[in-house]
Amino acid sequence: MASNVLTTADGAAKTALSRRYAADWFAARDAGTPIEIGTASPPLHPARPDAPELLNPRDVPRRKPGSEKGRLALLHAVAHIELNAVDLHWDIIARFSHVPFPIGFYDDWVKSADEESKHFNLMCDCLHAMGSHYGALPAHAGMWRAAEDTRDDIMGRLAVVPMVLEARGLDVTPNMIEVFRKAGDTQTVDALEVIYSEEVGHVAYGSKWFHFLCGRHNLDPKDEFHRLVRLYFHSTLKPPFNVEKRAEAGLPPDFYWPLTEDLPENLPEDPATDQT
Repeated sequence: MASNVLTTADGAAKTALSRRYAADWFAARDAGTPIEIGTASPPLHPARPDAPELLNPRDVPRRKPGSEKGRLALLHAVAHIELNAVDLHWDIIARFSHVPFPIGFYDDWVKSADEESKHFNLMCDCLHAMGSHYGALPAHAGMWRAAEDTRDDIMGRLAVVPMVLEARGLDVTPNMIEVFRKAGDTQTVDALEVIYSEEVGHVAYGSKWFHFLCGRHNLDPKDEFHRLVRLYFHSTLKPPFNVEKRAEAGLPPDFYWPLTEDLPENLPEDPATDQT
């Protein structure tokens, strides 16, 4: 199931398959007949549609969010993030199926993939309402880097994807909601509020399973999180932080504030890790 989603290119087809598989999974779980986990060999890069054109992060045009073109670009960027998130959540299932986990691990990431599929479709509906569509604008080519870098490290994947990248969504989404509220775009405000609410759970799943593995390997979660983020995330974290929502998701301030400091190697910031 996970590999089939990853090898489906079209966004609408990918999310439809994702939602169907999630429904099948939870129907089986409710009936007491779990689907076999099995193993898979997922592709290093998920299939992608011909559009949008994927550019180096430095080359993606910057637009003021207060303008209509700026709001359109912002919607397109969020749609792109959500489609990548669909693949990221199915990828963690397929790529790390050799790691023994309780069945709840799969429940959490199937649910997350289903919700990300819904989020992508919500953003596409908002784009259509503005006379556009996903693929109409270029997009960020660096978003899959975290998945590539952590392809052999389940704890690194949990640390960087849900606990850093998705946690950043908790920081920036309230401001996005205000941009569209001021523009009178109630459809987008409603869609972003759904995304904002459900993303807390995705960050929490990352924190939960990261702590689970730390317990399994007798590791200090805070120290290990700092080590892995410095290893795999090629930048520092950027305040301001949504302290309340991060705490709700299981991320206390002493996890992320130390990572706002310069990297030990004083590496220049890598735009491929742009958290916005």
